[in-house]
Amino acid sequence: MTKPTSKAQFDVLIHAPLRLRICASLAPVDWAEFAHLKQNLGVADSVLSKHLKQLSDAGYVDIERFTKLGRSHVRISLTTAGRRAYVGHVAALREITAN
Repeated sequence: MTKPTSKAQFDVLIHAPLRLRICASLAPVDWAEFAHLKQNLGVADSVLSKHLKQLSDAGYVDIERFTKLGRSHVRISLTTAGRRAYVGHVAALREITAN
């Protein structure tokens, strides 16, 4: 997976601690299941859903619902715009902390 090049740009939406952790969890993978994210982040379903909705509304994540073996699943992936915003935000944080 290639990372889009991004200029350093602070992103207020991504900067919220849980949304930053969501993006950091999704950045190295193509997608992650909701249950896996929830467990890794140690948050309730409702908390994760709220933050994913905000990221989705901004076009930063895609949320795919599907059924597998009769069970409902949800998986999440960063969009190209989301990956670009995340990489740019991390670059901005590096610039800020370098001074």
